[in-house]
Amino acid sequence: MARLSVLNPGEAFAMLMDGNRRFVGGAPEHPNQDATRRAFVVPGQAPFAVLFGCSDSRLAAEIIFDRGLGDLYVVRTAGQIIGPEVLGSIEYAVSALHCPLVVVLGHDSCGAIRATRKAVAEGVPAPGYVRDVIEKVTPSVLAAQAAGHTEDRDFVAEQIRHTVNLLLERSRILSEAVAEGDVAVAGLAYGLVDGTAELITLNGGDGARSTVD
Repeated sequence: MARLSVLNPGEAFAMLMDGNRRFVGGAPEHPNQDATRRAFVVPGQAPFAVLFGCSDSRLAAEIIFDRGLGDLYVVRTAGQIIGPEVLGSIEYAVSALHCPLVVVLGHDSCGAIRATRKAVAEGVPAPGYVRDVIEKVTPSVLAAQAAGHTEDRDFVAEQIRHTVNLLLERSRILSEAVAEGDVAVAGLAYGLVDGTAELITLNGGDGARSTVD
């Protein structure tokens, strides 16, 4: 894959995390949010990162990473669960827009994880299509329980790792881009209280794979 982005995966990750540090420190710069930027991105887009996160209203990507128009390609579902539409959207960002970074963003006090833990414990199915969300989060909840975890943060981290693994397993486009060093896939856990995005797992762009316990 020809990488057209001016940033490599490491540079894109550093830029994203710099923005989060500004947000946490109460000194956001609000880049690329003015009329000049609005006009600049009309002909096309070249985001430097894909943000695949939970739909929770408290996870507004451009705010918590202090970015603006055209910077982030955002995909969101409850509990950051994966379906064909999500895979297609991320593959488009990687193959057509040449994003060098894909981020899976989970968070504490996640309603999807809380509902799944309750459904597993009580054996009561959720109503309507919420059941589909719970079914897709259940493997992470069971894995966390099997590992002896009881804290919310451990269940959140397990769902983030599970989601990253599924992306790489199911998307040949993404896995090949990571293997070639063109793209990195990171899993981050966002803390609602302090606003910090904590690294949970990182794959690529130097071919390395690491997980934070």
